[in-house]
Amino acid sequence: MVTESPNKLTIKVRFMIGCLCIHGFTGGPYEVEPLANFLRENTNWLVELPTLPGHGGGLELLRGISYQEWIQEAEQALQNLLNKCSTVFLVGFSMGGVISGYLATKYPIEKLILLSAAAYYVNPKQLLQDIKEMASDGIRGTLSDNELFQRYRKKIIETPFTATFQFQRLVKQLKPTLSEIKVPTLIVQGELDGIVPKKSASYLYNTISSKERELMYLPKSKHLVCHGRDKEELFKAVERFLIK
Repeated sequence: MVTESPNKLTIKVRFMIGCLCIHGFTGGPYEVEPLANFLRENTNWLVELPTLPGHGGGLELLRGISYQEWIQEAEQALQNLLNKCSTVFLVGFSMGGVISGYLATKYPIEKLILLSAAAYYVNPKQLLQDIKEMASDGIRGTLSDNELFQRYRKKIIETPFTATFQFQRLVKQLKPTLSEIKVPTLIVQGELDGIVPKKSASYLYNTISSKERELMYLPKSKHLVCHGRDKEELFKAVERFLIK
């Protein structure tokens, strides 16, 4: 049996780059998977996508889960990656962006990317526009073909109220820590996002302490920016930001 000396193993691990991608509330790794796959295909990094407690299955699984459990799972995943890699990037989507921002103040990550980060929640103006589109589809009898309606109808009906309350508590608890972010940060926001308003991105840009921060708006994207019409521009911007 061939074995490696401890010194060789240490050297191999030391030079590995890792990237942790944290998904949003009621979602799952699929929300950031297109970006993760892009990074895997274009780098030799170790890219990991943990599933937060209660997520990744039926929405009823969120019942009884506390917001502390979501933070703890993300924190454990980050600790594990830091043990494997000498350089770690952190990507957070929506609620995962708030969690990532908090973890960036506690751990020695290299760079931070916040995608549709939910420092604020629900964009009334865009949401109204989306509802109007749904109503038009309803009149035409094509509501079943409206992707937005199908996605959020299920979430609104099936998400336990207690889980929504826990999400609100998480944002309230972690939002004050975001001003302590000092690592280079890229903030990305879809201009057509009906869930997280544009003011969330501008708030983050004006609040975090990092001297190296960028704000990128995607004019054709809604909330799921990794699946949006601007996703190719997003992926290239992320790659440029992390590699420079």
